[in-house]
Parts: sequence; structure tokens; C-alpha cells
Amino acid sequence: MTRFDRLFEVFEAADCVLITSDINRRYFTGMKSSAGVVLAFPEKAYLLIDFRYIEKARATVKDAEVIEAKKLYPQIMELLNKHGAKSVAIESETMTVKELNAYEHFFTEMTFVHNDSLSNAIASLRMIKDSDEITCIQKAQDIAEKAFDELLGFIKAGVTEREIALELNRLMFAYGAEDLSFDTIVLSGANTSMPHGVPSDKKVEKGDFVLMDFGAVYNGYHSDMTRTVCVGEPTDEMKQVYDTVLNAQLAGLEAAKAGVLGCDLDKVSRDVIEQAGYGSCFGHSLGHGVGLEIHEKPNASPNYKLALNEGSVVTVEPGIYIAGKFGVRIEDFVILTENGCKNLTKSAKNLIYL
Repeated sequence: MTRFDRLFEVFEAADCVLITSDINRRYFTGMKSSAGVVLAFPEKAYLLIDFRYIEKARATVKDAEVIEAKKLYPQIMELLNKHGAKSVAIESETMTVKELNAYEHFFTEMTFVHNDSLSNAIASLRMIKDSDEITCIQKAQDIAEKAFDELLGFIKAGVTEREIALELNRLMFAYGAEDLSFDTIVLSGANTSMPHGVPSDKKVEKGDFVLMDFGAVYNGYHSDMTRTVCVGEPTDEMKQVYDTVLNAQLAGLEAAKAGVLGCDLDKVSRDVIEQAGYGSCFGHSLGHGVGLEIHEKPNASPNYKLALNEGSVVTVEPGIYIAGKFGVRIEDFVILTENGCKNLTKSAKNLIYL
């Protein structure tokens, strides 16, 4: 079955769907581009795309007929008439009001379904990764880990957070990343208490934690990991916090499986941190889905009351952040299975002393 076939198995709210977001267009056609429209009916799908991408599209897109977009709205109307469609669903999460107004102005006889039904249906498909997606995600993770392993020899007292981040980025590209999953986070010393701090010109000092949150993109799919290492000898308090975070993460990994509620998985790790007396220092959720986007459904958070699906890829990333002192986060990401999970992250999690 194609992804279009799977979509129409779970979506019946309109005669056809209009997909305009870059990410979802890539998900259904396999082609990256900054333009183009997918118009899909239960019986057939079309990709309308302009001259800049037409050659590539005709060579790569298999599950949709490729049409060069010259007069987009009349071409869409012709296809709607051909298939006898009277209603069109749009992506509520990504289409702007201006875009919707333009479509409704031109297609006056068409009913536009602009509730969340299409976006929710696509999200439900994207949550469950197929074998090709898992292969790409694992490749992205392998690239990131290879870069991290080599980076450890670069980290020492005197180098700056920014220099470490640049070197880590260079290594990921050198080992095959097509892009970075997000702006690489490298923090040291007291800066590690900021979960999403920005690398600065601060120099690493002896006794500092160095926290690195990073990922590579391979064929559109993201990886995500965090490791915290120490340059020199940590204090007893630093060791205690690190061990607490590690125990919380291991507990989360042990509990991660298909069918568990996102909020319950979050609670498993959060309870470990709270029982150690650091509950107020863990202010973000335990995890999130990863795929074509770095943050996608499902989530492992206190407010996510839904069951996690078999085949979903989610992060497990507890942290403790003590303002003005230091912070620790350890992050892996896993594929959920019926009986547990498969960890895609192989890097060791014992505290590394540099």
C-alpha cells in the first residue's frame, strides 16, 4: 500500500485532500522541495510542481502523477472536475488564513473542510514509522554518534562552547549529514542549567559539565541525543545529580513500550527525580516524537493522555537544572514495540571524565 492508500483508509471527511506543507508533501511523495501541491483522491494522487523541480519530480516521485504547474488553480479545478469532487480537506496546522481565503475565492463551488481532521489523520500515519523510515533515522543517529565520539578528543579546558558546537557540526556534515536536526546546543559550567541555552564564547573550565544536545538529518529524517560530560573532576553534588538523571532515564527506558500513556511514561522518570528532591528542577517533558521533524507526535509529557503507538520513535530525556550552578540531561531515542522498546542510541551513558 502507498501512503496515500493508508491515508484514505483513516480519512473520509472529504472527497479529496490538498497537501501544501513541505514536510507532508515530502512524506507522501518522497521528494524534498520548497514548492508544490499534492492533490489526492482515493483512486489517484497528483503532484503539481513548477518548472524548477519538474525534472527531479518525474525521476523520483512514484506514487503520484507529476504535472507541471503552469496555471495552478485552473489545473486543480480540472482535476477536481475529472474526479467529481465536491469537497476538499486542507491541512489546518500549516495552511495560512491567507492561503485558504485564496482557494475559497477561486473555488467558489467547492466545500473546504478546514477542521483538524486531515492534519490529525496525517499525524497518525507519521507517528508509526515503516522500515525505510527507521533505516534513515538509524543512519542519522549513527552519523551523530560517530561525530560525538570523535568530538570528545576536542573538548578540553580553554575551548569555547561555540568552538565545540562548530566542530560537532563539522563532524556531522563530514560523516554524511544532509543537515542539522536543529541548532546544536553546547553549554558548559553554569550555562548548563539552561535547558535550551545558546552556545557562547564562554571557555570551558576545569570541573565544568559540558552539555551537548544535537542531531543529524539523513534523507529528511532526524536524530536527537544529549550527553553531559565533565572536564576534570566533578563535585560530589554533580555526581549525585548525574546519577539521579541517569536512574530516571533508565527507568523511563524500562517503562517505554507501546500502549503506555504518554503522561504515565513521563511520570516514571519524573518520580525518580522528585524522590531525589529535585522535582522543581525538571521543568520540561520527558520526550517527544522524532521523524521528518525534530518535534512531532506523540509526546511523553504530563498533559499527553493518549497511548503511545507501536512503531513510534520517541525521546527519553530527563534532566535536572540548578539555576546558576549546573545542569544535566541525558537523552536517547527509541522505537516503541509491543513488549518494550529498541534503543537507537548506542553511546555510553556513564559519566565521561575528560
